Amino acid sequence: MVRILDKAAVEPRRTFNLSKSFTIPRSPRKVRLATIRIRIPVNSRPNRVELVATVGVRGITGIAQILFRIFRDGKEIFNTKQGIESAGSEQNYAVTFQAIDTNVKAGNHVYVVTAENQTANTRADVVGPISFSGLAVKTRS
Repeated sequence: MVRILDKAAVEPRRTFNLSKSFTIPRSPRKVRLATIRIRIPVNSRPNRVELVATVGVRGITGIAQILFRIFRDGKEIFNTKQGIESAGSEQNYAVTFQAIDTNVKAGNHVYVVTAENQTANTRADVVGPISFSGLAVKTRS
């Protein structure tokens, strides 16, 4: 059995929408996509925070390599990379990924999802949807 400690979810964009798209910047610059806050009570170890993000992305030129990162309180705790193709192939993607943050200390924590394009001379845009959720649970020792 686990005990739920806290949960949070945001949906900054709920649909695919080309008219509200924005370009993912070239590394080392990045764009913040979503932020949630999770509270871990005292005496709640061992624990884990299960994080799930979905980002709708469209390839515009070339094959962009998009690096998605999750930060807790400004420190990177997870990353994954997704290739995004453009014209002449697949163009629209709903990229979903999950991370598990274990034994988080007591207190209020800010989790942030970002994206950056690691490939020169390519372009990929965020077109939606964007969602980010976290569930903190106390686990058995």
